Amino acid sequence: MQTFIHYFLHFGFPLVIAVVFFKKEWKKAYLILLATMLVDLDHLVADPIFQDNRCSINFHPLHTYYAMLVYVALLFFRKPFNIIGIGLLFHMLTDFTDCWMMSSS
Repeated sequence: MQTFIHYFLHFGFPLVIAVVFFKKEWKKAYLILLATMLVDLDHLVADPIFQDNRCSINFHPLHTYYAMLVYVALLFFRKPFNIIGIGLLFHMLTDFTDCWMMSSS
């Protein structure tokens, strides 16, 4: 169930965000929200690259609290930067939820 929730929050819920908040240009907003998943490229600098049950929050460079402050700042810029900020922060929330589910099981 955790895997389903994780991938739904990464792929399905951004569609909901795009349709609800960016009605006129939801397709463009959805593509931008999906593109923010490129933030996971920072996993490539980890050793090992993949480790089961590792929380990415505050482990990978682009998943740190300092990086999240930059993502919050993006919310105050014009489109598409605010959409990028929304996508990155929602990505962090999704990964935090995943960490929470790992620690509670």
